[in-house]
Amino acid sequence: MNGYDAVVVGGRVAGAATALLLARGGLKVAIVERGRPGSDTVSTHAFMRAGVLQLSRWGVLDSIEGAGTPPVRRTVFHHTGLEPVTVTIRPRAGVEALYAPRRTVLDRILLEAALEAGAELVHGTVSELVSDNGRVTGVRLIGSGRSGRTMRARQMIGADGIASVVARQVGSKVLRQGRHASALLYRYYDGLPTEGYEWFYAPGTGAGLIPTNAGQTCAFVSTTPVRMRELRRGGTEEAFSALLHLAGGALADRTRQARPAGRLHGWAGHPGYVRQAHGPGWALVGDAGYFKDPITTHGMTDALRDAQLLADAVVATSSGQLLERVAMTRYQAVRDHLSHQLFEATEAVAGYDWDTPTIQRLLREVSASMSDELDHLNGLPAAAAAMAAGP
Repeated sequence: MNGYDAVVVGGRVAGAATALLLARGGLKVAIVERGRPGSDTVSTHAFMRAGVLQLSRWGVLDSIEGAGTPPVRRTVFHHTGLEPVTVTIRPRAGVEALYAPRRTVLDRILLEAALEAGAELVHGTVSELVSDNGRVTGVRLIGSGRSGRTMRARQMIGADGIASVVARQVGSKVLRQGRHASALLYRYYDGLPTEGYEWFYAPGTGAGLIPTNAGQTCAFVSTTPVRMRELRRGGTEEAFSALLHLAGGALADRTRQARPAGRLHGWAGHPGYVRQAHGPGWALVGDAGYFKDPITTHGMTDALRDAQLLADAVVATSSGQLLERVAMTRYQAVRDHLSHQLFEATEAVAGYDWDTPTIQRLLREVSASMSDELDHLNGLPAAAAAMAAGP
């Protein structure tokens, strides 16, 4: 070993958050990141209540607010042929509003907090994992300034997304495989006012408005990958416009009156999955271990939740409080329990084969799952909350 308790591969939301908590827990941590810190990436970037709870506990919510991220105090649901339904975000568990920071804001703030807590940032790309007697003990890098550098640690954590190198090299099994996926198009706008989060549901189509930094609003449309490919044959702009109209004529009119702030961004879609979360010397967090369709805009909230669950397990192992096998098994069991209902409901929504009563029922299931998740995080032991808050 060369002194690391944990090496986290990936320095975005899940990785930076996990490193932050581990460093605050007294561990020596390194973050391996190949990209430019704070760069933009495809993201729904809308936090739900449990995610905001974590940001507040960790002491980073003030920075997110200070970066001009507007508070979201209501959510509006639009269904074809029905009057909009407005849900007020009432204070609960210390959370008074929701937030949707741009990834250029959020990723930078989380990474800076991790570095301030004592984590080390290493720029490089993983070439392979190092194992001894069947246990992962390190990682070999390229492009880190020292060709072929090997970093050893007691725990290797993969937070490197859907195409996780760590998950692939350890042979993490897929425990649950989704069948459906959403294809999305989205763009940021100036001069597109919204009452808060606005979600639109029409036959075979979803859409949304998400207020974010710099006074801008993200407008997105979604449908099945097959339908998106068909619509894009006439051009990407035409496909975006067509889906805005299908989601609701008022939405198309509102975006047409606003000023586009940049180009369209797209996501071709990827079926959800749940992977084995741990093994000898390794663990997965964020999309590396568990991914579901972005239609329910819960991915970043899941990432912060699982960062807390995993960090608690690793710190308990490092301190000798729990055996590694016991702590990691518990981490996966809680992750899977809290994810099950939301994964199933999201899978059904991403099939786009629903009528209005069905989508309303599915959204109630999503809401119930979010409440369970919030209750679990809010009930964490005082020691875990103290670690999250830092010194």
